[in-house]
Amino acid sequence: MRLFDFWSEATLAILLFVFVFSSANAEISVIDDSGHRVILSAPAQRIVSLAPHATELLFDAGAGKKIIGVSSGSDYPAQASQLPSAGNSARLDMERITLLKPDLIVAWASGNNPRQIAQLRKQGYAVFESEPRRFEDIATTLERLATLAGSTQGRDAAADFRQALVVLSKRYQGRTPVSVFYQIWPSPLMTLNGQHLVSQALTLCGATNVFGGLTQLAPTVSREAVVSVNPDAILVSDETDGFERWNKLASLKAVRQQHLFKVNGKQLNRPTPRMLAAMSDLCEQIDIVRKHRPIATP
Repeated sequence: MRLFDFWSEATLAILLFVFVFSSANAEISVIDDSGHRVILSAPAQRIVSLAPHATELLFDAGAGKKIIGVSSGSDYPAQASQLPSAGNSARLDMERITLLKPDLIVAWASGNNPRQIAQLRKQGYAVFESEPRRFEDIATTLERLATLAGSTQGRDAAADFRQALVVLSKRYQGRTPVSVFYQIWPSPLMTLNGQHLVSQALTLCGATNVFGGLTQLAPTVSREAVVSVNPDAILVSDETDGFERWNKLASLKAVRQQHLFKVNGKQLNRPTPRMLAAMSDLCEQIDIVRKHRPIATP
């Protein structure tokens, strides 16, 4: 063998070794919904989820087997409810989280205690804050969580979500608008504003959130305020009470025309792919209002 050939082959071998070694030890980096860069030295193997929607997204992203702890209320999929509790969304069990020794924590930006999240970061934990406010955020969260967990399933789940969303959007685009009040809690009476993803779901169905302009994400309103705006329909999350209190207000158009509907709150309110099933039902309910009472376009 000529000396030139020997050195060429040796150089190639060294370069290949360096490439493989550097690839195996390359950092994994994503930006979370709060603008923080989350960096891991290797795919996460021990994940704690601090919100029900985050738990669902992790399973959808192919990281379900790596979840070692969840917040209370994480009830989907079924195996999530069997995992150790890390406290509830508002008050975390910091001692339990420490004992679980996670290498990745997925938090809820607007739902978890910000001081506790800051404390977890100070202790050196990698924290990904989730706060989907647009449909596309659901898809990109699936992709980012899959990247952090070293899974390929998230890309497929994101593509399926985007495709199903396009189909649903085309089905209902251009339909006559309907004004809607959405009750998420009866006492105090609470709703969601226009920044919440549910308002985008209403828009997709051709509905208008009568309290979309309020500043708080989940504002408290009065029944007098609902009477004042007089919506065409009232939607009630199935996690709250029924229509008894509304049926006493005969002055409301929604009551007179029996446009009172229950929606699957756990599916509709959680920013996960399951939201699409609840949105499909929601759009059908809005269509009932159109058929029973044609509304002139503004």
